Amino acid sequence: MSEEKKSLNFIEQIIEEDLAKGMPKENLCFRFPPEPNGYLHIGHTKAIGINFGLGEKYNAPVNLRFDDTNPNKEEQEYVDAIKNDIVWLGYQWENELYSSDYFQQLYDWAVLMIKNGKAYVDSQSSEEMREQKGTPTEPGINSPFRTRSVEENLSLFQKMKDGKFQEGEHILRAKIDMTSPNMLMRDPIMYRVLYKEHHRTGNDWNIYPMYDWTHGESDYIEQISHSLCSLEFKPHRDLYNWFRDQVYEYGKAQFPNPPKQREFSRLNLSYTIMSKRKLMRLVEDNIVSGWDDPRMPTISGLRRRGYTPTSIRNFIDTVGVSKRENVIDVSLLEFKIREDLNKTANRVMGVLNPVKVMITNYPEEKEEILIADNNPEDENAGSRELPFSREIYIEKEDFREEANKKFFRLKLGKEVRLKNAYIIKAESCTKDSEGNIIEIQCTYDPLSKSGSGTAESMRKVKGTLHWVSIKHALKAEVRAYDRLFSEEAPDIHKDKDFMEFLNPNSLEIINAYVEPSLEKATVGERFQFQRLGYFNVDDDSRSDALVFNKTVGLRDSWSNKKS
Repeated sequence: MSEEKKSLNFIEQIIEEDLAKGMPKENLCFRFPPEPNGYLHIGHTKAIGINFGLGEKYNAPVNLRFDDTNPNKEEQEYVDAIKNDIVWLGYQWENELYSSDYFQQLYDWAVLMIKNGKAYVDSQSSEEMREQKGTPTEPGINSPFRTRSVEENLSLFQKMKDGKFQEGEHILRAKIDMTSPNMLMRDPIMYRVLYKEHHRTGNDWNIYPMYDWTHGESDYIEQISHSLCSLEFKPHRDLYNWFRDQVYEYGKAQFPNPPKQREFSRLNLSYTIMSKRKLMRLVEDNIVSGWDDPRMPTISGLRRRGYTPTSIRNFIDTVGVSKRENVIDVSLLEFKIREDLNKTANRVMGVLNPVKVMITNYPEEKEEILIADNNPEDENAGSRELPFSREIYIEKEDFREEANKKFFRLKLGKEVRLKNAYIIKAESCTKDSEGNIIEIQCTYDPLSKSGSGTAESMRKVKGTLHWVSIKHALKAEVRAYDRLFSEEAPDIHKDKDFMEFLNPNSLEIINAYVEPSLEKATVGERFQFQRLGYFNVDDDSRSDALVFNKTVGLRDSWSNKKS
């Protein structure tokens, strides 16, 4: 086997084998088929990456098809959000399609199946159907309505369509095998009566097709060559093929290429919920501010938190394509955004927990403009002006009156360098009535200015601190996000609700000070706050009220919290 062959994932190997067996390359066609009943989340990015990635690899079309068969849960808001997310990730679909486009064709095929004895109208209650369907170890029994005549079935199905029955009074079922070991093959439901306005077809239909009937036939109508889905749909493959083979007999003249379904492992992420139903609950119960809350695993939430399309695509590439289910550590996703932002994010300074520093020998009225590089990883990033004055803020935790030799930040009698500025030495400090330090008095070495070329400027000290000039600093709200759940697998406990594992400290609001260059920062712009982490400008931010979201710290601190 060649090295190129070895490097192919198993889906690519299947495609290559099909091409080698004579499938014309121009017949290749893929699709991403979300149901518009919620926002896309990080789990969907694997399916997006696989399907659109294959389209790019083989120069083949990729359809975006909305499987919109359940008007009870589907909304135009979700359609718009899904399209926005896919474009943001950097992908473009060939055709925007909807399963609802095919409602008439699906209905016509269902009528043909009734005529050919492959479908019937069942009038049992849902409880009766459950009882007669059997168990995984016991066969089901036939419905008493399974032997209805073709004429009666056609009449009842037409009346279902015409709105003559109540919801639940009748359904249309495929006639397959009630003794099949695969319970999905035990006469599955094809249509149900549902009086609900559809987001596209309005009130045109009183019956709606079920997912298993609609999905495969939509693939067939679109001539999808490889229908790729996650492993939970593997038991559905028999039914997919059965429905496909029925309609192929009716449609092969117009649709000559039957699709094939293949499955890959879904993306599971630690400390993360992937169920849209559970994510909906977080939104509806106001645990989060909405689908785009930066703590949510939705693509819109990740975008608002500061993640980049590149970091997510690199994450998906690293995870790869496999047939085995596993849980990916969320730290890998966080590593990918650090890796990307380290190359692309400009460096700035902000102080989140400030304490005042008075440089006593710095002239009281003096101000100067220092020059700082925007990003040492990018030689084209340029530089910015950084004002400096006698009074500055540093982080409270960067000062101790006394400390051991391993503490390389500011302490009484010792020196540190201020980033892009001078070396200072702590001489004394002032405390309030409760013993809290409210000001540190320091002296500075005027010859130690960074980049000045003097011997003093190159003098080595062990600590370097970030800071902001009090006179010039801007107030900003910083939203420091942590993981939404404190449990690695919050939704696998059968005896506990996943909501019991919510992290009460998943959001901290901080009143911070940032350097004045950020006054014109725009929504979505990303920065590295030096020594603190990566932050981006939130949607709520305004020029007179800056709001930053913490995307991720400079290093993984979660493993330390767990130990």
